[in-house]
Amino acid sequence: MTTDTPARLLQLLSLLQTPREWPGGELAERLGVSRRTVRRDVDRLRELGYPVQATLGADGGYRLVAGKAMPPLVLDDEEAVAIAVGLRAGAGHAVEGVDEASVRALAKLEQVLPSRLRHRVSTLQAATTPLTSGDGASIAPETLTVMASTVAGRERLRFAYRAGDGTQSRRLTEPYRLVSTGRRWYLVAYDLDRADWRTFRVDRVSEPFATGARFTPRELPTGSAAEYLRQSMYRRQETYAFSVTFAAPAAFVAARLPAWLGTPEPLDEESSRMRATTGDSVQWLAVRLAMLDCEFTVHEPDELVRCVRDLGGRLTRAAGG
Repeated sequence: MTTDTPARLLQLLSLLQTPREWPGGELAERLGVSRRTVRRDVDRLRELGYPVQATLGADGGYRLVAGKAMPPLVLDDEEAVAIAVGLRAGAGHAVEGVDEASVRALAKLEQVLPSRLRHRVSTLQAATTPLTSGDGASIAPETLTVMASTVAGRERLRFAYRAGDGTQSRRLTEPYRLVSTGRRWYLVAYDLDRADWRTFRVDRVSEPFATGARFTPRELPTGSAAEYLRQSMYRRQETYAFSVTFAAPAAFVAARLPAWLGTPEPLDEESSRMRATTGDSVQWLAVRLAMLDCEFTVHEPDELVRCVRDLGGRLTRAAGG
C-alpha cells in the first residue's frame, strides 16, 4: 500500500496514461487503497488539470482523455529510456521531419533522467546502429542537446569548429536557432569574436560548452533562421536552375524527393514537372533522380543532361548491356 499521497498520485497517473480504461477495483488493488481513495485521488488529478473521465457501471472505470492543454507526462523507467533512445537516433542523423522541437524535447528529457537511466540510454545507443537513407553526417546527440539548451536558455555557447577547408577555430556565440535541412543540422548564431551572424554545420562542431552567461537575443537580419540559412548557403556556393519532367504524378515524385530540393508541379494526372534552383552538385542530383521509380527527362542545364547520360551509360555497361 502506498501511504504517501503525492507518490500514490504519480503512480495512479502513470497507470491512467496507458491508453485503456481502468476499472475502479483494479486501480484500488494496484494502489493498495480503497475505491473511495481512488475516487478522491481522481478528483485531485482533475483539479491539477488532468482530464480523467469516469464511466458508470457495476465496477466503474476511469481513463485519461484528450484535454485542452497537455499536463505533464509521467513515464516509467522503460518508457523514458525508449523515448530518449528514439529521439537520439532521429536527432543524430537529421532525419527529415525531426526538427528543433524534437531536439528540445530530448534536451528536457535528458536533463531530468536519473544517472542510472542516462547510462542505460548511452549503452543502448552504443550497441545499436541505425540504417538511414539520409545523405548527411552523423552527429553526437549530446552536441545537439547542449545547443538546444543554450538556445532555449539564451545562454552563450563556446565550441571548437572545423571549417570546410579543415581550418580549426574556437567560437564564442549567442545561439539563435537550430535548423534541420533534412540532411544536416545547422546552428544559426551571432559570432561574438567576428561581430556578425554566422551559420555552423553541427557535424563540424566539437566540445560544445554552455558558458552560463545569459544574453538578450539580437534581431536576425532576415527575421527567420531558415531563411537566413538558405541565403547563407546560396551566398557560399554556386547555384544553378534545373528543369525535369516526370512520367509520374506530382504526389508520387514529391514523396520520393527531399522537400528542400523543390516542389513538383502537376502537368496532368500522369505527369509532372519540377523547376527549381539548387547548389548541389550535378552528380548528386543525377543520382537522386535515377533513384526515382519512374521515367524522367532532364531539360536543363546541359551539364545535368550530360551527367545523366553518362551515368546511364555506366549503369548499362555495369549490367553487361
